[in-house]
Amino acid sequence: MTATISIVIPTHNRRELLLRTLASALAQEAIDFEVVVIDDGSTDGTAEAIRVLNDRRIRVLRNERSVGVAAARNMGVEAARGAWIALLDDDDLWSPQKLQQQLGAAKATGSGWVYAGSVEVDQHGVIFSGDPPPSPKKLLASLLDKNLMPAGSSNVIIRADLFRDVGGFDVRLRLIADWDLWLRLAPTGPPACVPQPLVAYRFHFGQSTLDSYSMIAEGRIVAERHGANLNSVRRWLAWSYLRRGERFSALREYARAGFDGDLSSFGRAAVVALHPRPMTVRRRFRGGGLEWQRSAESWLRPLRDK
Repeated sequence: MTATISIVIPTHNRRELLLRTLASALAQEAIDFEVVVIDDGSTDGTAEAIRVLNDRRIRVLRNERSVGVAAARNMGVEAARGAWIALLDDDDLWSPQKLQQQLGAAKATGSGWVYAGSVEVDQHGVIFSGDPPPSPKKLLASLLDKNLMPAGSSNVIIRADLFRDVGGFDVRLRLIADWDLWLRLAPTGPPACVPQPLVAYRFHFGQSTLDSYSMIAEGRIVAERHGANLNSVRRWLAWSYLRRGERFSALREYARAGFDGDLSSFGRAAVVALHPRPMTVRRRFRGGGLEWQRSAESWLRPLRDK
């Protein structure tokens, strides 16, 4: 089977989430594609569930023991037959027009990597947040300070030869390998952007427990390699803790960032400590508002009904 684009999905013990993700991948319109699933040591019947789908567009690579998400992604890209690689996590969702629109943007601009806009949804696929994406210029200008890529790896398509040229994912990085990859892609030229909500980033109870020690350790690797801002990792940790309702942990990470020189984090810490409902102190939409959410809802609704 030949394919214009290879969709690479690493997975580990998330059978039910993966099946919904696969449904959104297999629904891509007007494009030749294959799906490469890397079953990274799953013990929950993932391989059998995929086999039941009986879809010849799907190939499954199996690791008897888990090698980690970065190595699994690299394994999938190595086996990919497409000229383009589309990264997709096993718990996120796509608009059926995502790949078509991103490849169109790549052709129009000549860029070797492309991202789009996103929304954030709960475990049932209901939207609770989302903003238009930053421009390529803003994303690149901010990249050393913070990772502004909406929805992380699930958003981006990359020319396969370019992915291999920059060395793929660093297998030492489990939590912020995508940020490191964007920093290595940046010198090759700016990405293209499709400013529409084509990705849904899912928050759910099965997501990995936050590991602050590993996150900071990985942040130090990225900081030493690229000169990136380690406090960006602490701010991300704090915000993630706050989303989970872990106010004390969020306060701790904001305070650590503040004492390490990120003075604005002291203000965030004050809000977390003093505001009765700190999660209600939210940034405003950057122009999308209800129209942005409605656009995503139009393709999310059929996925919820499956």
